[in-house]
Amino acid sequence: MDGVKVTLDGMRGGIEGPKEVGLKNVSSHCSISEMDDYDLSKLLDKPRLNIKREKSFDERSLSELSIGLARGLENYESSYSPGRSVLDTPASSARNSFEPHPMVADAWEALRRSLVHFRGQPVGTIAAYDHASEEVLNYDQVFVRDFVPSALAFLMNGEPDIVKNFLLKTLQLQGWEKRIDRFKLGEGVMPASFKVLHDPVRKTDTIIADFGETAIGRVAPVDSGFWWIILLRAYTKSTGDLSLAENPECQKGMRLILSLCLSEGFDTFPTLLCADGCSMIDRRMGIYGYPIEIQALFFMALRCALVLLKHDTEGKEFIERIVKRLHALSYHMRSYFWLDFQQLNDIYRYKTEEYSHTAVNKFNVIPDSIPEWVFDFMPTRGGYFIGNVSPARMDFRWFALGNCIAILSSLATPEQSSAIMDLIEERWEELVGEMPLKICYPAIESHEWQIVTGCDPKNTRWSYHNGGSWPVLLWMVTAACIKTGRPQIARRAIDLAESRLLKDGWPEYYDGKLGRYIGKQARKHQTWSIAGYLVAKMMLEDPSHLGMISLEEDKQMKPVIKRSSSWTC
Repeated sequence: MDGVKVTLDGMRGGIEGPKEVGLKNVSSHCSISEMDDYDLSKLLDKPRLNIKREKSFDERSLSELSIGLARGLENYESSYSPGRSVLDTPASSARNSFEPHPMVADAWEALRRSLVHFRGQPVGTIAAYDHASEEVLNYDQVFVRDFVPSALAFLMNGEPDIVKNFLLKTLQLQGWEKRIDRFKLGEGVMPASFKVLHDPVRKTDTIIADFGETAIGRVAPVDSGFWWIILLRAYTKSTGDLSLAENPECQKGMRLILSLCLSEGFDTFPTLLCADGCSMIDRRMGIYGYPIEIQALFFMALRCALVLLKHDTEGKEFIERIVKRLHALSYHMRSYFWLDFQQLNDIYRYKTEEYSHTAVNKFNVIPDSIPEWVFDFMPTRGGYFIGNVSPARMDFRWFALGNCIAILSSLATPEQSSAIMDLIEERWEELVGEMPLKICYPAIESHEWQIVTGCDPKNTRWSYHNGGSWPVLLWMVTAACIKTGRPQIARRAIDLAESRLLKDGWPEYYDGKLGRYIGKQARKHQTWSIAGYLVAKMMLEDPSHLGMISLEEDKQMKPVIKRSSSWTC
């Protein structure tokens, strides 16, 4: 594993002492030597600062967004979570008069048990703490995407230290040389995961990072870099501490990520071309091309970077590129990925083989390729962003993560956001059932399953990524519900989760059309199932937490209203 395994006992300063947590120049491939003198414990003591915002991002108070909530909210632009009690009880519960659910304490205990320490300081949480499983595989590693709900839980509970440590450690790993079978990956690629190895004899810690070279399918993660930028903003919003984001190495890390995804090539679409297995759906599931999950995360990361980048010479160049891409990307997604009853009817009546700028069927989609299920699935009230759009192909499947992130990032317009919530309500049995939330709908099966998944035994119908139900998605749908003023939907989903999760041992996923059965290969004590529940609970009890993971609509990206020729002033 040349280039990705480094023993850190030779770093300056010795094993003990707080300086060991700072970023070190650990290899010839690591370009973070300027961070040598940083002491995380000192950085954490810096005074909190108000966050400067770009004028184009009108982040209104949450009370305007969630009128249905009983609690009046302060403008979250300048709010942060105060310090918590020494007790392991979330402060959001302590501030309310009602008693927290009994499983909250169990969840916190399980989350803390999953903590991973490097040189005495927490740097993340392992994927699963499943003692019953004989095969550990990579569930004992810290995954970037998996850690996000854990990070949000700690931020909401006033414990930002671990989040800062994680951001700095993964930033350091980004600087390592990344090779897969003699092929060098882009400089800005963030690891999918990393593992800390402790040597009790030599009293040294070793980190092994995985950039895709050991992953199933050997696919590098596209989403890790996006989640890193999103989490950096969440940390900044929660703490009010600008020093981390403004650090030169964090600025450089963002620019490296952006260089990868903003590069120019032969693609004529503003969306990001991706391989199967590059996201949360990390096995072949026919999402090659422009999957909604990556496009929504791409959009959100660009918007987060826009408010985090400094307006220096290098930063301004990227800001200009981001603004141009955001305008094109928002138009493309809102126009071509959006599906509701009217749009489905229009596609059903498409003419084919159209040419020139006047073409309506721009991607030459054959109406006969529309699957039968979508006609019954689509209600007259509601809509969603479909899974994929490319020449002669539209993937009409529903993907939960992409649609929830579209709402939180304001990729979806307010009208589209409401329509997505309408769809969830109208198709509750299909998309929620007995355990929130279907990762995608519907499942693919029979011959199509063989062709699309390569006969993947883990992705059989209504299991794992092929129509399985994932409790971690509870926090995303809760956040989307709060933002759209539908807290009652979130409460209903949380009630379902509370009836099963603890009793079932916090599984990774559930199987079946309704999510009734614990997944056939699901790990128990899955950390992001635990953290996702905690984040959902704390967010519903204190909706001001939504500010760290939500972006309001940019007025400059609103679609142009098409007026009829008879319209007059």
